[in-house]
Amino acid sequence: MADLSFVWLEITGRCQLECRHCYADSGPGGGHGSMAAADWRRVIDQSVELGVEMVQFIGGEPTLHPDLPDLLGYALAAGVEVEVFSNLVHVTPALWELFAQPGVRLACSYYSDRAGQHAAITGRAGSYARTRANIGEAVRRSIPLRVGVIDMGEGQRVAGAVAELRDLGVAEVGVDRLRQVGRGVRGGAEGVEQLCGNCASGVLAVGADGAVWPCVFSRWLPVGNVREADLALILAGRRTGQVRAEMEAAFNKQPKPCGPQCAPARCQPTCSPSCSPSCSPCAPSKRCWPYYR
Repeated sequence: MADLSFVWLEITGRCQLECRHCYADSGPGGGHGSMAAADWRRVIDQSVELGVEMVQFIGGEPTLHPDLPDLLGYALAAGVEVEVFSNLVHVTPALWELFAQPGVRLACSYYSDRAGQHAAITGRAGSYARTRANIGEAVRRSIPLRVGVIDMGEGQRVAGAVAELRDLGVAEVGVDRLRQVGRGVRGGAEGVEQLCGNCASGVLAVGADGAVWPCVFSRWLPVGNVREADLALILAGRRTGQVRAEMEAAFNKQPKPCGPQCAPARCQPTCSPSCSPSCSPCAPSKRCWPYYR
């Protein structure tokens, strides 16, 4: 049975924003799904038994889930690191105290150094000022933070966004292209070319209805459901093996040259999704998972 080192826990489909490229198709009308807190605790326990080193709470917007504080604390008590991938639009004083705990880090996406352009992507006026202010607050509080700038094209001020984040004191900033999955599809269809090829190899994602995917970007390739089977059985199952074989075949047929994104320094844990498994520094690194949302 393959080892598991990282798991995405997509605890909700609800979000204050309606980003034009959202891979999860989340928004204000989304729900928290059918997974109860006890179900999520069971998944965390099973993940730890399989060797998971870090879990990432995502959504939607995970801070909108009422059980996030309890689940985060449960994961920390189980001995795993925690990352919360938030839009940082609204962070309460209680959440800041939660995020300041040892073993917790934050991540978010950013789009522009211009409020109007940022809002045009997120679908909410005022999101730029709120997210920018909370990024600054996370830096002020010395909470580990990484920010990914998603390049949507169309004249987006990507360089300006990166420069602004640097000025705010964010040490870990990355840039990724638009992933054509979910609402990000532009005139095509979801496919393996949008992935890094390491899906289901050391990583899995669990959705709010219990569905298990090879990664958060590949939900059209479900491999099981944690409400029906333990994570270990899913990981060792025939369907997961088929997905791994499909990835290997697809990426070995079209190997990509190793570029700067495959340098060893970017593989722990910031290997870009565009990194091909044929790039030896990025495979078989256990901590090589998609950096961006």
